[in-house]
Amino acid sequence: MRVSRQGIVVYFQQMKNVRHLKKHGHLIHASKRRKYAIIYVNRDEVESKMAELDKLSYVIRTEPSHKPEIRTDFENAKPDKAKEYDYKFGI
Repeated sequence: MRVSRQGIVVYFQQMKNVRHLKKHGHLIHASKRRKYAIIYVNRDEVESKMAELDKLSYVIRTEPSHKPEIRTDFENAKPDKAKEYDYKFGI
């Protein structure tokens, strides 16, 4: 059974606070230089988790990921002839 999940981008003040974000969701990435982290949570809990994260003192702001809203089924996509040739011969 697959659960639909969505990412939340969390901007924070100091890198030492990243370990506290692990209890709010699945930590995927944390950037030291830009001071943000990406955590994944269940899609039905996104709004409540964002409100919960915004209340924390070390969080500057949170933003939801827009990836689930992007359409991924493409129409009239023509395959590349060179790649198609390579696939036939197992390269």
